Amino acid sequence: MKFFENKFTYDYSFPAVSLAYFLRYPNPYSRHVLTTDVIDRYVDPNTHRLHTTRLHLKKSKIPSGILKLLPKGMGGSDNSGQSYILETTIVDPKEGWMETESRNMEWTGILSVVEKQHYQRLLASDQVQALDGLSIDQKSEQTTVRTTVTFRSRLGQGKFLSRRKSGSDTTDAEEEEPKKGFFSSLSTAGIQRTIELIGVKRTRDAVLKSKQGMNVVLERLRSGGIVGVLEGMREDREAFLGTEGPWKRVWLQGNGHALEDDDK
Repeated sequence: MKFFENKFTYDYSFPAVSLAYFLRYPNPYSRHVLTTDVIDRYVDPNTHRLHTTRLHLKKSKIPSGILKLLPKGMGGSDNSGQSYILETTIVDPKEGWMETESRNMEWTGILSVVEKQHYQRLLASDQVQALDGLSIDQKSEQTTVRTTVTFRSRLGQGKFLSRRKSGSDTTDAEEEEPKKGFFSSLSTAGIQRTIELIGVKRTRDAVLKSKQGMNVVLERLRSGGIVGVLEGMREDREAFLGTEGPWKRVWLQGNGHALEDDDK
């Protein structure tokens, strides 16, 4: 099991950051996100906290070297390179915090990735003191976020490994031989550590892009409000029209009449 942690501070108020979180797709740094659907949303009558469950469809491919080790179909439907991410969030607007959790729904036996984030409003009393005891005058509010990601691979464990050791899997003898050879040359723990380290490396890049995408949305909020964000989302969707995918189909279906009117 491997862990990754990152802390960051946005120079924006908590209401702006929490709103931007829900409006962050699409943005120029999230071309891998194909669709987003709200499954459930409600406000707890006792705590007045907003609970939301969403499902994201993203481009995600297993490295070819790992894919060759897997039984047919285990790498995803037709190896389409797409996977679903389940996201849950809790927002407390009164206390000024938001907790999120995202986890992959597919390929969990290969690598389970659970990302948790805690957003917190930064109060004036929490702000840094300058030299000589003089407080720094920060007119703009800030919001801190702590990201923790847990990686766990179970590749080679349970039924998957026992079938190979017992030789009970007879789907394709020619294809199984190199897979057995791989498992015999490396320990199960070594394979798992390698996969987990790959996940950590990719997450470092993903966290940076996520910050950049959030800052784009936050700047749109600052300069143009909700209208500015929606306009930016429209422009991003139009930019994505050059590639086939769910965003293109959804956008064309939802705006087909408008596009026809523009042509006239």
